[in-house]
Amino acid sequence: MMKVSKPSDATERQRMPAVLINGELAGVGEVGGCPAIFHDHVGCCSLVTTLASVDGLAEFSSSSGDLAEFRPLGDGPAKVRASSDGLARVRTSSCGPMKVRALSGGPTKLRASSGGSAKEDLKRMATDGQASNMDNNLANGSSVAASAQPPRRGVLPRIQTRITTMAASKPYKAENNICHDDSSRPVKAQTIDELHSLQKKRSAPSTPIKQEVTAQSPTAFSTISEEERQRLQLQSISASLASLTRESGPKVVKGDPKRKLETPKAHEQHHQYFTPNISTSDSALKFTHILYNLSPAELYEQAIKYEHGSFITSSGALATLSGAKTGRSPRDKRVVIDENTTDELWWGKGSPNIEMDEHTFLVNRERAVDYLNSLDKVFVNDQFLNWDSENQIKVRIVSARAYHSLFMHNMCIRPTPEELENFGTPDFTIYNAGQFPCNRYTHYMTSSTSIDINLARKEMVILGTQYAGEMKKGLFSVMHYLMPKRGILSLHSGCNMGKDGDVALFFGLSGTGKTTLSTDHNRLLIGDDEHCWSDNGVSNIEGGCYAKCIDLSHEKEPDIFNAIKFGAVLENVVFDEHTREVDYSDKSVTENTRASYPIEYIPNAKIPCVGPHPKNVILLACDAFGVLPPVSKLTMAQTMYHFITGYTALVAGTEDGIKEPQATFSACFGAAFIMLHPTKYAAMLAEKMKKYGATGWLVNTGWCGGRYGVGSRIKLPYTRNIINAIHSGVLLNTEYTKTEVFGLEIPTVVEGVPSEILNPMNAWENKKVYKETLLKLAGLFKQNFEVFSKYKIGSDNKLTEEILAAGPNI
Repeated sequence: MMKVSKPSDATERQRMPAVLINGELAGVGEVGGCPAIFHDHVGCCSLVTTLASVDGLAEFSSSSGDLAEFRPLGDGPAKVRASSDGLARVRTSSCGPMKVRALSGGPTKLRASSGGSAKEDLKRMATDGQASNMDNNLANGSSVAASAQPPRRGVLPRIQTRITTMAASKPYKAENNICHDDSSRPVKAQTIDELHSLQKKRSAPSTPIKQEVTAQSPTAFSTISEEERQRLQLQSISASLASLTRESGPKVVKGDPKRKLETPKAHEQHHQYFTPNISTSDSALKFTHILYNLSPAELYEQAIKYEHGSFITSSGALATLSGAKTGRSPRDKRVVIDENTTDELWWGKGSPNIEMDEHTFLVNRERAVDYLNSLDKVFVNDQFLNWDSENQIKVRIVSARAYHSLFMHNMCIRPTPEELENFGTPDFTIYNAGQFPCNRYTHYMTSSTSIDINLARKEMVILGTQYAGEMKKGLFSVMHYLMPKRGILSLHSGCNMGKDGDVALFFGLSGTGKTTLSTDHNRLLIGDDEHCWSDNGVSNIEGGCYAKCIDLSHEKEPDIFNAIKFGAVLENVVFDEHTREVDYSDKSVTENTRASYPIEYIPNAKIPCVGPHPKNVILLACDAFGVLPPVSKLTMAQTMYHFITGYTALVAGTEDGIKEPQATFSACFGAAFIMLHPTKYAAMLAEKMKKYGATGWLVNTGWCGGRYGVGSRIKLPYTRNIINAIHSGVLLNTEYTKTEVFGLEIPTVVEGVPSEILNPMNAWENKKVYKETLLKLAGLFKQNFEVFSKYKIGSDNKLTEEILAAGPNI
C-alpha cells in the first residue's frame, strides 16, 4: 500500500506530483518509482499511476485493478499525447471516464464537467509552484511520463496499430472498424491475479453504527467508522480465542492466507487486531486468519480446495464426509457441575447429563483453543437462535472446517448486515476442534471424543468428532436450560401452520418423521426440529432443516428433495464418480445420511418462523414392537404420560453403533438434549395446552402387523392421511373404540387409511403372539416410568396421580 504524506517543503512539492482528493490538495506519493496521483474518477477516489510505454506515450492505471480511461473527447486511442505546444487540458465527465484533449495554448487545466473546485485548486497549485511532474513534463513539450524512462518491469510493450498512431485531433470512429479490435482499449490487467481481482466485485462498505452520545462524542451524529468496526469485531474474536493460562488472544487478521496477492493493483485491505498482552506462546506470535461469516459460495471454495472428500453434486449441494463418527456420541457428552447446576439440572439414573468438573473442562478448552490457534485460518460464524426477537440468543461458532461453518450457516438464523454490525459479545460460544482428540488420560474422559458444555462460562468444546450434528444438538441442550428460566417451553418438535392459522406441533426423536411430516406443501413450515412455546406463540429455534435422506426420492418427499441444491450440505452420501448423481439408497458410509439446508429452501416456509399457539400436539412414536395403533386421541393425562415416557425406537444410524431399530424410551422425546428433570417440561406443556386449548394425539410411524422383522412399516401416505384428518378436525368428530391394556382411543375410520390397520390387533395374524408382545411392551413402559413416579409434577401432587393412572393397565 502506498504511504501518503503532506508535502513538507517547496523542493519536495516540486519533486513529486500533487495529490488531489475530491479537488483538495491531500499529499504526494510514489508507487514503484512512478509518480502517483489521486483523482476523483466517476465519483470515487482511486489511486492513478502514470507509467511510461515503449513509444513514450503515457499510460494510466489505478490501484483498484482497473486502468483509468484517458482519451480525447471523441472515441480515440486510450493514450495521452502532448499537443504541438506541449499543453493539454484534462477534465472529468460527471458520468463517464476521464477525457483528455490537446490545447493550442495556455496553462494545463483540470476541471470537473459539473463545475467543481478542481479547476481553481490546480490554478492555485500552478501559481504557487506546486504543479505536478506531469504538468511540468507537459509544459516542456514531452509526454506525461518521459520516453527516456525505461518501461515498468513486468509491463509488456504494446503492438502499435493504425488506431494507436492516429492523431488525437482526429477521433477514431467506431463504425469504420470492420473487425473487432481491442487494441485501442486500455489493458485491464497485467497478471492473472489482477484479472481475478477484477472478477470479484467488492461489496459496499457496511452501514456505520451510530454511537451513544458521550462526553467524548463531538456531536450526536458521530458514527463508528468501518475501520473501527472491523477492529472491534476482530478484538471480540481474539478474546474468544484467548488462552486462559496466558490470558491473551492471538493476533487475528481477516482474510484467506492462501490468497497471496502479487501486485499492488490486486491489493486487498486486511483489518488486523494485535493482542495487547505480551505472551511467549508461539501461537500468540503468529497471525490467525479469520474467515468471518463467509457466504455459501466462499465456503464451497474452501471445502473443495482444502477438505478431502468434498465435492459438488449434480444438484449443486456440497457432499462432505464427517470422518469416523457418522452420528452423535451421547456417551461422550459432558456438562460441568457447579454450585448452580448441582440443584438445577437432572442428574443420576436416566439422565443424559454426565458430570465433569470445571478444571477438566478448562483443560479441554485450552486443548481446543490451542489447536485452533495453531491453524493458518479459522472459520467464525456469528448467528442467532430463536426467531422470537424478544428471546433471541447470540451464538458464535469457531471451527476449523468449511463444512462445519456452512452447516451452521444453514442451521442457525442468519443475521442481516445491520444485525451483524450490532452483534457485540456472543451469549454462547462453540469451539469445534473436532479433528483433534481429547486427552484420554484427563479425568472423566472415556474415549478420544468429548463434547463439553459449561453453562456458567457459556461455552461448548468439541474434541475428537467431526460430526456436525454435535453442534446443533449442543446448542439445543443450552436452549433447554435457558428458555425455561424465562417461562418458555423448549421442544424437540416440528411445527407447521395451516392456511387458517391452525398450528400443529410434532414431537419425536430422530427418524420418527418430524421433518417429513412437518414439511407439507399444503401447509406453511415453521420448523422441522426445535421450537419454543412462549406466551407470544411458537417460534423456531433454528434457521434451517436437518433431514434424514436415506432412501430419499422426489416421489416420497418432493419438498426435501428439491431443497437439496446449491448451499445445502449432504453428509456421508454416496454419488456417481462422473455424473455426481447421489444414490440416496446407498448405505456404504452410513445409514445416517443427512441433508442440511436453509429453511428458505422450502417453498412454503413461513418467514419469520413464528406462529400462534398450537391447536394440536402430535406425539410421534416409531413402534418397533408393532402393537401401538397408527393414531390415538389422548386425554390430557395420557398426553403427559406419553410425553414423559417418550417411547420410540433408535432408528438405524442416528446414533453411533446402532445398526437396527431398538425399543427405547427418551423423556420428552428428546432426553439426550434436555437439562432439567422431564417432569418440569411436562408441567409446562400441560399448563400451555390447558391455557390455549390444544388436543393431544399419539401417532405410530413404526410397524404394524408384527414386530420389526416380521411386520411392515406403516406407509408414509397412510400417515399423511392421518395427519391431514387431524389438521382438518375430522378426527375430533368421529367414532372411537378403546384398546386393551393401554386404554387408547382409536378411530374406526380414517379416509385413505385401511381400516384393518387402525386396530393393531386386527393386523396381526397370530393374536396370541400379539397379546404377549403387547404385555411385554406394557411392562417396559411401567418399568421405565418408575424413575419419574417419585417426582411431584406441578404445584400439587394431583397431576402426578392422574398421569400415573394414564399408563398401561396390566
